Amino acid sequence: MKNLLLLLVFITFLGCSSDAINNNCFSNFSFNETIDLNNAQYIDIQVPGGSSITSVAARNLIIIRRTNTAYKAFDLKCPENDCTTTMTFDGLKLKCPCSDKEYSTLDGSPINGEGCFALEYSIFNVGNNTLQITR
Repeated sequence: MKNLLLLLVFITFLGCSSDAINNNCFSNFSFNETIDLNNAQYIDIQVPGGSSITSVAARNLIIIRRTNTAYKAFDLKCPENDCTTTMTFDGLKLKCPCSDKEYSTLDGSPINGEGCFALEYSIFNVGNNTLQITR
């Protein structure tokens, strides 16, 4: 009976898996920049549903305005380390041209398979038409 109990405990531990998000493709990366939405290049994100592809501090980003106060920003660098081509945006998702992998603009998760998430930035509204983008 004791051996059966030990066997059941062992099998239970083998069946466990981690729910941790695999997003270590961009480890040790920090970013802290401020943008002024009055700048003409950001005209498309002055309304909810708009997006703008821009270069900030030598990083190619897409900034998406979800609502009046909520924004999302993703780096356009493909999570795969061997790809130097920037991702494209079709209005709903990001796509890496090297691998044809697609990423959700809700959270950066890979849509068609496992792997790293797209690099997402945090955005804070710090004043009238001023956003701070951090990582």
